[in-house]
Amino acid sequence: MAAAAPTSLSLLPSSSSSSSARRNVATAAAVSSPSPSWRGLALKASPIRRLGFSAAAADPLLALQVAGRVREVAGAAGRGPRGVVSMAKKSVGDLTEADLKGKKVFVRADLNVPLDENQNITDDTRIRAAIPTIKHLTGKGAKVILSSHLGRPKGVTPKFSLSPLVARLSELLGFKIVKADDCIGPEVEKLVASLPEGGVLLLENVRFYKEEEKNDPEFAKKLASLAELYVNDAFGTAHRAHASTEGVTKFLKPSVAGFLLQKVENEFAPLLQTELDYLVGAVSSPKRPFAAIVGGSKVSSKIGVIESLLETVDILLLGGGMIFTFYKAQGLSVGSSLVEEDKLDLATSLIAKAKAKGVSLLLPSDVVIADKFAPDANSQIVPSSAIPDGWMGLDIGPDSVKAFSDALETTQTVIWNGPMGVFEFDKFAVGTEAIAKKLAELSGKGVTTIIGGGDSVAAVEKVGVADVMSHISTGGGASLELLEGKELPGVLALDEAVPVAA
Repeated sequence: MAAAAPTSLSLLPSSSSSSSARRNVATAAAVSSPSPSWRGLALKASPIRRLGFSAAAADPLLALQVAGRVREVAGAAGRGPRGVVSMAKKSVGDLTEADLKGKKVFVRADLNVPLDENQNITDDTRIRAAIPTIKHLTGKGAKVILSSHLGRPKGVTPKFSLSPLVARLSELLGFKIVKADDCIGPEVEKLVASLPEGGVLLLENVRFYKEEEKNDPEFAKKLASLAELYVNDAFGTAHRAHASTEGVTKFLKPSVAGFLLQKVENEFAPLLQTELDYLVGAVSSPKRPFAAIVGGSKVSSKIGVIESLLETVDILLLGGGMIFTFYKAQGLSVGSSLVEEDKLDLATSLIAKAKAKGVSLLLPSDVVIADKFAPDANSQIVPSSAIPDGWMGLDIGPDSVKAFSDALETTQTVIWNGPMGVFEFDKFAVGTEAIAKKLAELSGKGVTTIIGGGDSVAAVEKVGVADVMSHISTGGGASLELLEGKELPGVLALDEAVPVAA
């Protein structure tokens, strides 16, 4: 079914806006009701349309102001200043061969990879991300004691054993690693004692012990007794104060951060970049214009992220199930779409905050709706203001994909967290996959593209464009908390870096 004319839900001031509102040239303004003045706008082609500023295209004065704002943000050369953020924690890269040769190093990695019913790894992203740190250590003669969790076991649970990871780790490292049947105890100590320089011993799932998540000091001491140094390369669990992420640092010195070898500006650069460098750097000193794409099912799970990003972004694109809470807050009918009734006021306040901060907040103008939540549901494309009763929105529509893509075309930094729809169902994965492909295209043009963990990572992996992104975060909850500006216990526990003059 062809889409009807999209409603103008770019949330920008209309021609009737006050002059003070117009000064917020890239502003999100609340639409209180679906009035005829914007319902059927016939938008002409305009350079401003490339930015997704549909209301600006219909208002010449606002168009000039938007263009001025873009020049102000981008600078005369079309891009903002490039900021560099240095990690404040000591890194494994700071340790010399003399520090490492022959030393037993406890490495907390995040090897929490998905397995199918036959215990086969279905996505090895996190394993691959851990390899640079391990190779760096073994290359300098360290004896690596590798620790991780897998899943959420309640006691010893065979299906959550790390045994299925041994073959892939060995393949990526280029030599056979040893696997222990426990993570503490006499048998583990014997294996540690027999470990050669440059060897790797993989401990069993640390969460087989309830003391791990309780950050029990005695358990942490037993883990620490296996080694002489500590490296935390598990960004995905850095937001948890567990025995293997925070407790062991009280017994092992130095305690340093691991690193990930990343592609920077689409070239393989000899730089050791961390999750902290990318995620903190993206928020504190991005190349501009800076856009964030936030999706997911619920506003409540992304409140902190949205509020934090509104302090720094120029453009904020919203997708996923959360958009229907925003629609309902503006008086639109959403059918049987997911809505958080207790967050309607919050949605309104976030729109107001975007307006006050001069941020262009863009919502989809059309959506793909379904008659049930199922992969084989009947579907159609409708304007966001015309969702019929009994139907639910499960993806953004083609007009929204184009508007979002046009807005992203103007950027120099993009961070993405959360899918645009129910991408687990192929029929409703089009919007998410289109955004993934657009970011891949932008990466090829030198734009910094950061995939902020969770389902967004799964999406770019599914489309096959993960390798071209500037950075793929291995953290789910940790990525969110860092973007929210929260402190991460696993990072705070590490040794401070020696200050270096900029």
